Amino acid sequence: MQKLEVFGANKLRGQIKVSGSKNASLPILAATLLSRKKVKLKNLPKVKDIETMINLLQSLGSKTKLNNNNLVIDNSKQTKKFASYNLVKTMRAGILVLGPLLAKFSIAKVSLPGGCAIGTRPIDIHLKALSKLGVKFKITQGYVNATAPEGLKGSKIRFPKISVGATENLIIAASLAEGTTILSNCAIEPEVKDLVSFLVKMGCKIKWIKKRSLKIVGVKKVNEISYSVMFDRIEAGTYLIAGALTEGYLKIKNVIPSIIQTEIKILKRMGTTIKIKKNEIFISGNKKIRSVNIKTAPYPGFPTDLQAQIMVLLCKANKNSFIKEDIFENRFMHVSELNRMGAQISISGNRAILKGNTNFASAELMATDLRASVSLILAALTARGKSIINRIYHLDRGYENIEKKLKMVGAKIRRIN
Repeated sequence: MQKLEVFGANKLRGQIKVSGSKNASLPILAATLLSRKKVKLKNLPKVKDIETMINLLQSLGSKTKLNNNNLVIDNSKQTKKFASYNLVKTMRAGILVLGPLLAKFSIAKVSLPGGCAIGTRPIDIHLKALSKLGVKFKITQGYVNATAPEGLKGSKIRFPKISVGATENLIIAASLAEGTTILSNCAIEPEVKDLVSFLVKMGCKIKWIKKRSLKIVGVKKVNEISYSVMFDRIEAGTYLIAGALTEGYLKIKNVIPSIIQTEIKILKRMGTTIKIKKNEIFISGNKKIRSVNIKTAPYPGFPTDLQAQIMVLLCKANKNSFIKEDIFENRFMHVSELNRMGAQISISGNRAILKGNTNFASAELMATDLRASVSLILAALTARGKSIINRIYHLDRGYENIEKKLKMVGAKIRRIN
């Protein structure tokens, strides 16, 4: 099994081009199932989750042609309605094919999803909302068996809590439902808005009517289109933190800075110098890092997917701080590994209390999930000596060419067997 070897204590200097967003690409790939024509997607990241989703679409009868970061999908002969456990087990987003399959065929059988082991992430919000569109379902042997005997019918639906996945599934399903659907208490993450932009370009009638409310008028068919997926804001945030951590100077390219204002503000408060120029961000890390307290929250709050990375930076701050994780339970699995490197972090419920002024020591480490694995790389980049990170298959699910990108800005990092 492959590992990463990292020699730390180098200042990172240079430029990094951010890839397309994994979390925007996955629902857009699922939404292509609404079409019976060709769809061309550009700027897809080359990561394992995208490969898995493309395999899932192929298993459902989609014809695909991948050329670097561009994909052509032809659904003219797509007729299958069964998403197997073997393909859905490794990623959460597999459940997103449920909405489009029901919209198109009024019947679907989809495995309950897998993904990172960070809390329960129940799909009951998806199922309850879909039932309001006329879906009947039962769960047997780990599969959701769903039917809409009279087709999907528009409805008024309020999500009991903000859920990105449920918002995406319902937007896709309601796009072909008969009549009008009003969704309220929606997630407004940029990836959700990118999905809406994609569907509107396809000819779907979707409109934001309030900050967290959408009006969707069902259409009968969609157009053949070409669409470029947004940048990966979590990848951008990760590299900004890497620049701050190593007292480096980095130019982060292919971003829309206004989308990551929260992260930029926090890094500025922590003492980093940030300059913005159109689609680029320049960051200079300082020796003195100021402590801040952080609470994760739905967009536009601080993203849970950057919690592990910012924790590494806070360990090096001048004073103690805390992080409150309000999105997922069980998302502090990286803490024990960081503590093995010399951090002093204690956990109390959904709060991590961090002692500042940590000098990380190199160590052999074990990645537990996608974002935890990258936090260990960040810590290793600041530690003198050689660190080894095991189980990096988590990393390959969400970061395109991470060691190559880091090498280009001066990191001593390589993949070993």
